[in-house]
Amino acid sequence: MTLEVPGTIRIPVGVVAERRPGATPWAEFAWSARDVLEDPPPVAAWTVLREEAGRTLFFAGAAEVALHPTDTDNYIHNLQQDPPRIWVVLRPVEAAPGFALQAVTVDAGEAQLYAESGADLLEALPMPPALRATLEAFVAEHHQVREFHKRKRDRADTDSLGRRTRVEEA
Repeated sequence: MTLEVPGTIRIPVGVVAERRPGATPWAEFAWSARDVLEDPPPVAAWTVLREEAGRTLFFAGAAEVALHPTDTDNYIHNLQQDPPRIWVVLRPVEAAPGFALQAVTVDAGEAQLYAESGADLLEALPMPPALRATLEAFVAEHHQVREFHKRKRDRADTDSLGRRTRVEEA
């Protein structure tokens, strides 16, 4: 069960992936996410869009980009990049064609979690213009500046340190 944070919005997107011949004897194919579509087409995941010169473009599937009000700091950092990025995560699977669309995010911190797995294919692509406008409006509406609050350590009672009272047995 997933709890939805109030104010969270979900934006549907589509992903285009490319499979090309591998450049080494150890990999038959090389895969990459090529594009994020603002309007996902009404076709099944992993539908072939085009084949030429050994390269195949697939519609990898539809996904949702979730925007959470508590993550606006991460979104601001992304929007300050030139260009802002959207990350696509493709996960290896046994079924053909060999990958499944796992996630699409505009949060670099979330993308980093997928990068740490080591098995997922993570691609950073330029953010589509309409998604960028939506993200900017979302940040403008939900961002709250949080003041840094440094915690203070409790002072140890140095007089009581090192002094032990011995309980004598009767």
